[in-house]
Amino acid sequence: MPKALTLTLTEKQKQQLTSARDRHPKPYVRERAAALLQVATGLTITQVATEKLFRRRDPETIADWLHRYEQDGLQGLLIKDGRGRKAAFFPSACDGTGSA
Repeated sequence: MPKALTLTLTEKQKQQLTSARDRHPKPYVRERAAALLQVATGLTITQVATEKLFRRRDPETIADWLHRYEQDGLQGLLIKDGRGRKAAFFPSACDGTGSA
């Protein structure tokens, strides 16, 4: 059986996550910070993923958030630029004459 993931926070990290949970302008960062704070209080990732968030999440998602936070701090909770589907059409590639 795999070892349960835990998160031990310093007082400064706890304050930083609490501030992000309460005041960050991006809602997804507030959700991720709240999830990590709950894991730090001793709840399992499965409990947090299925019961403690506004929307159910896969426990692996919470684990990914935790690993990224441990590696990169609060910056690890942000969605990186360049992620997602790329545009199929680039308007700047057209000069308006009909030829690219």
